[in-house]
Amino acid sequence: MVTANPPLNESEKIQCGVAKNPPTRPPISDGKIVVASYNIRYAVGRYLISGGLLRKLGWSRTGTREQKVRENIRLAGRAFREGILLPPPTIIALQEADKQTARAGRQHVASELAERLGMNWVHVPAGIPRGIKPVTRQWWLDFEEPIDLHDTGDTGVALLSYLEMKDLTRIDLPWHECPWRPRQAMAATVSVSGKNLRIVNAHVDPHVALGGQLEQLEVLVAEADKSTDPTLVLGDFNTLSNSKVGETRKFLESHGYSTPFVSGTATWRGMGLRMHADWIFQRGVKITRCGVARPLGVSDHWPIWAQVDLS
Repeated sequence: MVTANPPLNESEKIQCGVAKNPPTRPPISDGKIVVASYNIRYAVGRYLISGGLLRKLGWSRTGTREQKVRENIRLAGRAFREGILLPPPTIIALQEADKQTARAGRQHVASELAERLGMNWVHVPAGIPRGIKPVTRQWWLDFEEPIDLHDTGDTGVALLSYLEMKDLTRIDLPWHECPWRPRQAMAATVSVSGKNLRIVNAHVDPHVALGGQLEQLEVLVAEADKSTDPTLVLGDFNTLSNSKVGETRKFLESHGYSTPFVSGTATWRGMGLRMHADWIFQRGVKITRCGVARPLGVSDHWPIWAQVDLS
């Protein structure tokens, strides 16, 4: 296992922001809230594979990146606020939430989306090693735009919430062959109608085999099991094959978690392909509705959501 990544400063491990203009009536009703999960892909758009192919041919439109990312953040904010594609969420879990990288037009995606929605936010950066050349990846997964070796920005996971978030926890996931991008998750607790809800937001590595993904899931479950509160484990699990879909679901269910989503539900698309990459698993929580927010085009993923009843 690679352990040479320099440690983050304490101030870098978890970063928080408080809502500047919170709504007078946030979307909470009778102990029911809506929780969404979205791999926002640094708000650069939906064309992962075709964009990657164009970059390999030497064509890139980085000059308009700031404008493009700002517009996509606006579109995402409108979708979450107006409830057209999904009920307005009380909590949003983000993956690939870049913080001031060149590929995100130097925008802080989580904080800027939170500002548009009037939500509190917590961002957990990956802590990308600086100046270390990426390990060669599988060609069929090597379409993501890399963060430059000396880029001062970072990526990470984030939680946006109208509710106060407490017991914030950074979760570093085990990784073996991706020193260019350590994998991490985060957890937080919110209170709904006097009842606590623990939320674990993860971005599992797509570049490892099934065994490596299960190793990361073991860490997630071990962290989630430290709490006896009702719990959601959600995020981008990168289940990009039928075997990974089946084994991931089997693993979580064997540890007492269930999901309202049918295996094979499309949450990601690219070049005509559709895959089930994103999940919401629950323990001790009643989920009354769920869905996928199509056709939002801010990312190659679609947001998924679930209505949680803690009444």
